[in-house]
Amino acid sequence: MPASQIELFTAADYRTMPADGKRYQLIEGELIVAPAPNTFHQIVQGNLFYILKSYLLRHPIGSLLGAPYDVYLDEHNVYQPDILYLTHEHAARIQHEGIHGAPDLVVEILSPSTAGLDRRKREHFAAAGTVEFWQVDPAVRQIQRFVFAENQAKPVALIDEPETFTSPMFPDLTLLTAEIFRR
Repeated sequence: MPASQIELFTAADYRTMPADGKRYQLIEGELIVAPAPNTFHQIVQGNLFYILKSYLLRHPIGSLLGAPYDVYLDEHNVYQPDILYLTHEHAARIQHEGIHGAPDLVVEILSPSTAGLDRRKREHFAAAGTVEFWQVDPAVRQIQRFVFAENQAKPVALIDEPETFTSPMFPDLTLLTAEIFRR
């Protein structure tokens, strides 16, 4: 079938996928199945989630969620970011089957098997209205912090271990990369 006649998957098709334990995402109408992340990816995700959740328990300014959790950006893009955050101002986007619209913050932790897809998704989050995007690379122990209002293609900061960083998303919180990448 010619490329112009390829039928794209939709969010409605996505919602009919079986609950078979596989991790599905819909990227530009293409149904993607990803393997489970490696151990260090999961450690980094857990560390960062713990740091942010602990902060939010003391400062209840929004909701933090982790994968697997669906984010419906549009009819052909349904993602499962590793970590996502919504301010209380955007809490109505959280619905029964997932988030409809852009999270305020998306964190993608790169894995060798999904790094290319994670980078593609960044453009869609920027276009949908996500404010910040953190691309975490455990292999080089680096975090690229994007602020889409400033630049959608280039990070505003490259944070290497053992550096620290802050984000206006979480006032008075200093994130320590040594804690994020701790095994």
